Amino acid sequence: MSMIESGAMAPDFELLNQNGDKVKLSSFKGEKNVVVYFYPKASTPGCTTQACGIRDSKQAFADVNTVVLGLSPDPVDKIAKFVDKQDLNFNLLSDEGHKVADQYGVWQLKKFMGKEYMGIVRSTFIVNKQGYISHVFQKVKTKSHHDDVLSIINTL
Repeated sequence: MSMIESGAMAPDFELLNQNGDKVKLSSFKGEKNVVVYFYPKASTPGCTTQACGIRDSKQAFADVNTVVLGLSPDPVDKIAKFVDKQDLNFNLLSDEGHKVADQYGVWQLKKFMGKEYMGIVRSTFIVNKQGYISHVFQKVKTKSHHDDVLSIINTL
């Protein structure tokens, strides 16, 4: 399946967060913009850099009426440890069966050191208050991700 594109209705989902609470994308509809970002694996260097940038920009996201949801195929207990270790202040969601990653088209064939495997392609989707995808980041730079996303949200 190809990656979902700007202008499409964001596929709704309900997943468990780091505390085991259900979080549903459509619960923000009409009220907030939502950054839905997919990352490959909790507690890896790139994912930690990306998450800490978002953590440190919490007020900037709040100022533009935006919540951030990070999704990975990690189980709840692993993302809970990641949140605790990095003192993260936003929801990370467990997409263990990669059902949501499939819906968004980010569960793809990857290559590393000559091996091929299926996994998350690091991607970000900005979902506007109406529930539509207003921007897609297919090439995410972990160090500047938070600033890159905020610069787009400021234009909405």
